[in-house]
Amino acid sequence: MPKPTHHILVCTQTRPPDHPRGSCSGNGSKEVFMRFMMEMARLNLVFKLIVTESSCMGPCAFGPTVVVYPDGVWYQKVTPSDVAEILEQHIIKGQPVKRLLLPDAVWGP
Repeated sequence: MPKPTHHILVCTQTRPPDHPRGSCSGNGSKEVFMRFMMEMARLNLVFKLIVTESSCMGPCAFGPTVVVYPDGVWYQKVTPSDVAEILEQHIIKGQPVKRLLLPDAVWGP
């Protein structure tokens, strides 16, 4: 297996429904993760990148959160229908999907 070019982290943190921070899992991140697995196979990217489930990465109100390394690009409110676009535009063409970018202001001053 060749060294992967990218590592994609999908937050699948689970919390009780009434938790004040909410959770990416409660917003459909498990489905997002599964769509990444299916689209990787469809686009023949299985040996070019790694997709990993992650625990909480912080910006819960903006989840499901997806991070692409080594680029350090954070995506917000990702849905299963966004996954093919992320893979085709960002991973294959090298252009992050601007409409899904997590704003830097989320992290505070």
